Amino acid sequence: MATQLTRVFILVDRGQEISLTDPNPQWSPQAVLNFYSANYPILTTAKISAPVIKDDAVQYRLETVIGTKG
Repeated sequence: MATQLTRVFILVDRGQEISLTDPNPQWSPQAVLNFYSANYPILTTAKISAPVIKDDAVQYRLETVIGTKG
């Protein structure tokens, strides 16, 4: 029997990685992003990277595009 991997959403804010737990496995990654944007306004402009399986979890990186200088 296959076990479903838990999802972890990783927010990178000012060089710090913050792991956010999955509020509802039924939600799409975009719905999770919208949910957390109430607590982390920086997420309103974030994009979701392709999922990566690491440490028995599916990791999504929430990458913000604000405040980066090139």
